Amino acid sequence: MHQQSDPAGIPAGCPAHGNVPLYGPEFGSDPERQYAHLRSLGHSAPVDIAPGVQVELVTSYDASLYILQNPALFVRDSRRWNALSEGRVPADSPALPMMGYRPNALFSDGAAHARLRQAVTDSLATVDEVRLVRLVQQSADYLISRFSSDRAGEAELMTAYAQPLPLLVFGDLFGCPPELGDRVITGITGIFQGTAGADEVLGGALAELIALKRSQPGEDLTTRLMVHSARLTDEEVLHQLVTLLSGGTAPLAAAIGTSSALYLSDEWPAGLPIEDAVVKTLWNYAPIANYAAHYPTQDVELGGRTLRANDPVLISFASANTDPKLTEHREQLSSKAHLAFGAGPHACPAKDPAFMIAATAVESLLNRLPDMEVGVPFKELAWVPAPWSRSLTAVPVRFTPRPVPPAAPSTPLASRAAQPAQPSAATSQVSPHPRPAQDAPQHKGGLFSRFRAWVRGE
Repeated sequence: MHQQSDPAGIPAGCPAHGNVPLYGPEFGSDPERQYAHLRSLGHSAPVDIAPGVQVELVTSYDASLYILQNPALFVRDSRRWNALSEGRVPADSPALPMMGYRPNALFSDGAAHARLRQAVTDSLATVDEVRLVRLVQQSADYLISRFSSDRAGEAELMTAYAQPLPLLVFGDLFGCPPELGDRVITGITGIFQGTAGADEVLGGALAELIALKRSQPGEDLTTRLMVHSARLTDEEVLHQLVTLLSGGTAPLAAAIGTSSALYLSDEWPAGLPIEDAVVKTLWNYAPIANYAAHYPTQDVELGGRTLRANDPVLISFASANTDPKLTEHREQLSSKAHLAFGAGPHACPAKDPAFMIAATAVESLLNRLPDMEVGVPFKELAWVPAPWSRSLTAVPVRFTPRPVPPAAPSTPLASRAAQPAQPSAATSQVSPHPRPAQDAPQHKGGLFSRFRAWVRGE
């Protein structure tokens, strides 16, 4: 294969320099440069996804689509992983929680995948869009109320808003009581932060939630999964909930943070709708950057490289979406032709609700704090130096301090089926007695407990 040189003068694919590591400060400081270098090697290239863990990374749009839409030749069951079964993956590798097998739809194929995925898609279909928008607005108002009265008029948007908002939404969708919701949030947050014991905290909380729904079923996603005709076991229900959490919360946080920063930046054209900022984020800054491990069932030739049977092949959604070969006709493509939600039989089953949550979160933020500005130019914002997610490390913002009025008291989303739709946050009447910026001292518990108390008007 013809060897090219990268801008630093290192021969592309030079064995003496090893694989490109998709982690660490160098990768995080300029991911686009790394993707451009990898694309110069062909449709795919070997990379280190974590120390001591090599995978083949597919970087072209066409090759990614070919693999995603070819489930007979490329399967998802990671129990096939050669290096793992041969003991060549470090036991403490950060790749294992992301790539190791779990009995869920993400790591299943064929009839097993169809059964689990149908339970998930049917359960998600029971979520009413109007009530989901209202829940996102309530979650947004609560989080904004915690920092909007800051005397300095400053906040860091990722930790104060983008990261916790999806956690509140999912806690409600799952039908969590306050205390269990706190533990679910602690567990899933700890998993993404690498906190020891977080997996056990999350598993224990979800197991208790499932046991609770056995005796007290409700109109929530947990109950819907449990009563589905697919007859999922409690363990299967637990792992589908983990998949929804891991596949929904961190990517949504990344999308909300990036879309907000992009829309507020000087380079965003005035007058374009918020939805366009979310679409551009999905195209140019795919929240799930490199993931979806596939395992060839036989040796496969792809663009002059041999993909060995049962060696992991990952899709670089970030690179595929920015493939220069799309430049000439990308404007003619559908706005949904990006691969941020995947494609084929394993495409995200919640892409429409996910887009709605991200757009509503950004809109709610700007409705409540219309003069908000980002304190750093968009191009100077730093990215998390990890391979899995394309997320900003911090988004410092400035605004005119103002109290945010409380949301109208209501029951959790899952219990509002018989109630008429509430007006949007932008059009509802402002309370003459706005809630203080910080929670009252008597409200104990974690984030979800305080949110539920705030919604109840306590």
